[in-house]
Amino acid sequence: MSLLKELGLEEYVFQIMALAVLAIFYGAYLVKMAAQAMRGIRTNQVANRRGETHAVEMVMSIATVAVIIVQLASIALDWNWNAESFRIAGFVIGLVGCVFFIAAELGLGDSWRAGVPKEDDTQFVEDGIYGWSRNPAFLGFDLQYIGVCLMFLNALTIAFSIFAIVMLHLQILHEENYLSQRFGRAYLDYQGRVMRYFGRR
Repeated sequence: MSLLKELGLEEYVFQIMALAVLAIFYGAYLVKMAAQAMRGIRTNQVANRRGETHAVEMVMSIATVAVIIVQLASIALDWNWNAESFRIAGFVIGLVGCVFFIAAELGLGDSWRAGVPKEDDTQFVEDGIYGWSRNPAFLGFDLQYIGVCLMFLNALTIAFSIFAIVMLHLQILHEENYLSQRFGRAYLDYQGRVMRYFGRR
């Protein structure tokens, strides 16, 4: 805080904190995509399949881009209705979301994909963070949305964060259907042991 005060940026502390959360989160996503692209792996496979999955993934994609725009606008305008203590809690929640997301990326290795893959031969992973959450990357998204929403609480961040979280949940349902078909009994047993968002049975 003293450095920010010396630089005359003390009044922008929450903007800087929120931008740091977004930079870590989306930076990790872009680095993973670039690393996989160098190995000839197409990470982004959103809306790669026809039918209901295609529709859900298209709307989810729109929701996740729209929420970034709303987050950045709220940060730029410092549009916030929340008390400082809630804003600090939001920063911590956002950082926890980054941790879950990065752990999910690392845990899946080259099997990481955005969207339901059409033909890729991915591996079934059930250890590491996946031993505690069937969907740690989606949990990371949700925590990041909640965290930034608490830091810049206003009507738009609330509405778009809820919209994105609902669409990510629908995406989870489609991915779980795909995984149960792709990996059969192994995935069904895994569903019986590990909870959708966090915890073991």
